Amino acid sequence: MAEFSWDIRSPLERALITGPHGAPGDTVVSLTEIRNFDLVQVMARRGKAAEMATAAKARFGIAAPVRPQTAATADATLIWSGPDQFMVLSKDGRYSIEALAPGFAGSASLSDQSHARVLICISGPKARTMLAKLSSIDLHPAVFGVSAAAATSMDHTSVTLWRGADRDGQAVFNLLVFATFAESLWHTILDSAAEYGVATAHSEAL
Repeated sequence: MAEFSWDIRSPLERALITGPHGAPGDTVVSLTEIRNFDLVQVMARRGKAAEMATAAKARFGIAAPVRPQTAATADATLIWSGPDQFMVLSKDGRYSIEALAPGFAGSASLSDQSHARVLICISGPKARTMLAKLSSIDLHPAVFGVSAAAATSMDHTSVTLWRGADRDGQAVFNLLVFATFAESLWHTILDSAAEYGVATAHSEAL
């Protein structure tokens, strides 16, 4: 009889081999999978967008994004994901679906996406150049600044992409991809970054 396990495993468990890859020398692209996060989709019910916005402001202390961008608190990031909807990215259960549901009762439908998506952080001096191979989005800092977001595609795969706070003077890009497509997209990104030199890792920290 086959043995089954209910242990939660990353969809990139086989594909992600930590360490340097591609061109030798200094790595100028970093790929990091972020693990063990909470992600909740919040979508306004018909005719309830204003009520949802009010509930979001009351719950997070900031307005939820109404255009392609993110809004951040000390312990959560609200990510625009379409008209009258956003995602809540956080850690440690404070903004789990169970915690959020009472505040949005009647104004929004919530769905837990925590294990349905993979979160990849891309940074380094060549991060934008590498992403330009895969996306039609203009990622120039004059256009796609810190907190800008987009629901787009990479290599025919739907993703949510946003720019986080700069790190060491370099742009940081984050993307969410459906778990079933994550391994394929990971290999595509790794191949695209190989000519620059790339370091891969995973982390528990958002």
